[in-house]
Amino acid sequence: MAHEASTDNPYTRGIAEFVSKLEYDAIPADVRSRIKLLMLDSLGCALYGADLPWTRILQDTLGEIDTTRACAVWGTDRKLSAPHAALVNGTQVQGFELDDVHRAGVLHVGAVVLPALIAVTELKPGMSGKDFLASAVAGYEIGPRVGLCMGPEHIAQGWHSGATLGVFSAASGAARALGLDVHKTVHALGIAGTQAAGLMAAQYGAMVKRMHAGRSSQSGLYGALFAQAGFTGIVNVLESEYGGYCTTFSRSTDRFDLKELTAGFGEVWQTMGVALKFYACVGSNHTTLDALRDMQTERPYQADEVAKVVVRGSQVTMDHVGWKYVPQGLTSAQLNLPYCVGTYLLEGDCSAEQFTEDKVADPQRMAYGELVEVHHDAEITKKGPKFRHMVRVELHLKDGTRMDRTVESARGSEYRFASEADIVEKFEKLASRALPKSQVEQLRDAMLGLDKLEDATRIAKLLAAA
Repeated sequence: MAHEASTDNPYTRGIAEFVSKLEYDAIPADVRSRIKLLMLDSLGCALYGADLPWTRILQDTLGEIDTTRACAVWGTDRKLSAPHAALVNGTQVQGFELDDVHRAGVLHVGAVVLPALIAVTELKPGMSGKDFLASAVAGYEIGPRVGLCMGPEHIAQGWHSGATLGVFSAASGAARALGLDVHKTVHALGIAGTQAAGLMAAQYGAMVKRMHAGRSSQSGLYGALFAQAGFTGIVNVLESEYGGYCTTFSRSTDRFDLKELTAGFGEVWQTMGVALKFYACVGSNHTTLDALRDMQTERPYQADEVAKVVVRGSQVTMDHVGWKYVPQGLTSAQLNLPYCVGTYLLEGDCSAEQFTEDKVADPQRMAYGELVEVHHDAEITKKGPKFRHMVRVELHLKDGTRMDRTVESARGSEYRFASEADIVEKFEKLASRALPKSQVEQLRDAMLGLDKLEDATRIAKLLAAA
């Protein structure tokens, strides 16, 4: 079978031009303000994730086989090589379902961009806070655009988008931080893109689901470092008709839209589309939990008053979180909608404190989860990716009371973004699990004052435990 050998790459090159030429002064003030808060949130998530079973396994295993001590493992006194630090730190950001998500692009952005970028600051001391911020924006802008190009079918057919899209965000941020020109940035993207991988079956209890972001960040860092040294990648990694990213990760050529890859550069900032989480579970569950929270303000109810909860959502919501719950570990608990609803009904929240190993098979939570029905609503699916988390929720009480709520976007979403005070409060609560209060405050001030930071290496130093 013959295949075209064209190396035309208007979109890959268009991304590379944007990334390599992006300057701090070209970034609007609201985008600069937003990304500081987004990054602060991700670092808090990483520090909370520093002492979880799955991250400790990675820390211990890599510490035994990697004798390089160049880059900090956040929230610990350990150091590893830059690629291994990126792997561990990305896993820590994604370690407990607390981190950000670009809903339309279906990507946890901070978890893939920041580990690679901060590793670069340790390899290349002296980067200014302004350059760090611009490099972060470069990363935050690209992965979501690849997600928008691929559409919701990408995750629906079984690819874990955080792992497959994230390599482009990580490579872009690292390439900008290393000062790569357009030509070498094309190769960084081509090296990163061929490493893209991640299967959604990992959501059913496997620790490896939490590693996907770290592996993606590591792959992007490899792409930038290798390209800097002259190593070459697939120059048309996104466009190639045979074996290119888009054709390979989609069932057919009419299921992706290449124009989305470069749409609106300099005018539409995808960084503003990144949402934050205020529940410790997958983003697809948050709108339902918000609906229950809103209804409780209307008519306070107890768990034992509930007869049934009916959730109607998109096909992605059905496939991603609507499956029948079977105890398989914390990962599956945090990703399953009925389990999370049962938890919320019993405890009035779904934050980190509610998810412990001893509750994974809790008969009471599972019994309340059995009261939850999840149905596909074709009208919501038709609305497109922007509304993939939209739900219509009906709450039926035993006394005959019926309440309903339609929630298009969750608290902390790009449409209902959280206040700086709420984000700082979340950060300080999470970070204090790993670092002393004074250090948490210094890290907070460094991130919020990035524009004035003379050497971004200070960030890595503040993320390290004594």
